[in-house]
Amino acid sequence: MPSRTIPIIPAAAPPSAGQALEFRALPPLSLYIHIPWCVQKCPYCDFNSHAAGAAIPERQYVDALIADLQTALPLIWGRAVLSVFFGGGTPSLFSPAAIDELLAACRALTPLAPDAEITLEANPGTVESEKFAGFRAAGVNRLSLGIQSFNDQHLRALGRIHDSAEAKRAAALAAAHFDNFNLDLMYGLPGQTQAQALADVDTALSFAPPHLSCYQLTLEPNTRFAAAPPPLPEADLCADMQEAIEARLAAAGYDNYEISAFARPGRQCRHNLNYWQFGDYLGIGAGAHSKLTLPDRVPRQMRWKHPPTYLEKTLAGQPLQDEHSVAVADLPFEFLMNALRLRDGFAPALFELRTGLPLASILPRLRAAAADGLLDLSPERIAPTLQGRRFLNRLLERFLDGETA
Repeated sequence: MPSRTIPIIPAAAPPSAGQALEFRALPPLSLYIHIPWCVQKCPYCDFNSHAAGAAIPERQYVDALIADLQTALPLIWGRAVLSVFFGGGTPSLFSPAAIDELLAACRALTPLAPDAEITLEANPGTVESEKFAGFRAAGVNRLSLGIQSFNDQHLRALGRIHDSAEAKRAAALAAAHFDNFNLDLMYGLPGQTQAQALADVDTALSFAPPHLSCYQLTLEPNTRFAAAPPPLPEADLCADMQEAIEARLAAAGYDNYEISAFARPGRQCRHNLNYWQFGDYLGIGAGAHSKLTLPDRVPRQMRWKHPPTYLEKTLAGQPLQDEHSVAVADLPFEFLMNALRLRDGFAPALFELRTGLPLASILPRLRAAAADGLLDLSPERIAPTLQGRRFLNRLLERFLDGETA
């Protein structure tokens, strides 16, 4: 059935740099806490992570995180925090006592929602049953395990510190200690066949995870894999893997609600949904990023990236390395870059709520994308078609500042 046209006033002029913003309501707010240390740096990883070495300065870093949060309070004063995410790095390297102290500080300094989703990332190679129980007792109610593969050959190729047996043990412990947990998988691995990719999915399904993330391995700049690329499967084979994984998970009852995310009904990741719906997030910790909405602008922040510098600057009351407001002309692209990752897209009214701009300002580009089969437009929903999801970068390029319909 063809899409219905959005009944909206004629298109307005595209947003300009000098245009005033006015937000009628502030978005939901999440808190991201970055813990930058790993046992070792994976060759494909471009995150701000660092090999732990002999010892992690846990006490000093916890103090810095709490100081960082205190410094940020004027920007978020009185706003409820709906989710907390401990990311890294490998947050499970920290002790349950440290996580408990950080969550206690969050509750003392912010209106942390009673039902907040609190996620902690863990590496199967750092898993202990007592530690998982300690994280749960501290208030963590969702675990995200970086499995990547259950195949020893592929784990070695990825430079992971765990093997298949440890991955299975970690998944079993996650299921035992947490009602809500995610397993991260990757496909398109060096030497991987489609059958092997599906075998990883089937092994993951044997632990009945409420949520699965399945990403294609990509070669990111400034990584060891970018400098010395391993032999990866051809693009057509990776596309076949993606389609086969989506079909297998759909048959198992998982909803592919975002490009790489699959969930049982009602078990979507609330923290990541807030990102994808262009909500606000405060990021604390080394190299953490924030996006916050003020009545007339949308500032972005970045903390000092290198851990020793972050510790020194933050404990001196200066955690920010950079802060700037998003240019008005860039807001439509930034919104769509997130919202169009979702299979169901967004309600038209959400665009104005999150950007402070009328939807009419991008209507010609939306209609052109719909005419090319990349978007479905209706009064209730603007969503990528299957083709739009497969070629998301091509779709988004239409909304870059300076592009025309």
